[in-house]
Amino acid sequence: MDLPMTPLSPCYGYDRGTPTDRPYINAFLTAHARSIRGDAAEIKDDTYLRLHGGDRLTSITIIDADPRNTATTLHADLAVPGTLPPERFDCIVLTQTLQLLPDPAQTIRTCARALRPSGTLLVTVPCVARISPSGGNADRWRFTPAGLRQLFTGWTGEVTVTGYGNLRTCLAALLGEAAEELGPGQLEHYDPNFPLIACAAAHRNA
Repeated sequence: MDLPMTPLSPCYGYDRGTPTDRPYINAFLTAHARSIRGDAAEIKDDTYLRLHGGDRLTSITIIDADPRNTATTLHADLAVPGTLPPERFDCIVLTQTLQLLPDPAQTIRTCARALRPSGTLLVTVPCVARISPSGGNADRWRFTPAGLRQLFTGWTGEVTVTGYGNLRTCLAALLGEAAEELGPGQLEHYDPNFPLIACAAAHRNA
């Protein structure tokens, strides 16, 4: 099989359709949609909250450290202890973000402190991915499901970690193929030896 030396897309396949990891992120959030409720927060924009929270949401907070993001309603650096108000949220959606932060473990602790009792943190991280075109030197980490679980050491509550993907979808992501270009069943198959993303649903004790 003759593979190209450069990707088919410079932007994760957005210019060809849906990036390969997006159906997995949506599948994970769909599986935990009942936890997306009340006063909820998301990073950078509110796409997933509005898509999966529906009428269960009371309020939406958009968190970003970048002052150029005009959609932001709370400017905060999640890697800084105490940057979020304590027990403020019933749910925090943190997708494809930890790889860009200098201290992922501290970020988890920051979010834990910001959750109310019985609140939920929903996290997705890349296991396999190109270096972010916009993240540059900020793109520091890749995670295995076991590595993601390790970040939750000391979490007071139930944590469920799930991997999504297989060798074909990992290759598709690196090549910049879109999900729509994959064959029947290729997205749905999961091979624990080749996860494309890892996801964690962490529920804080009541």
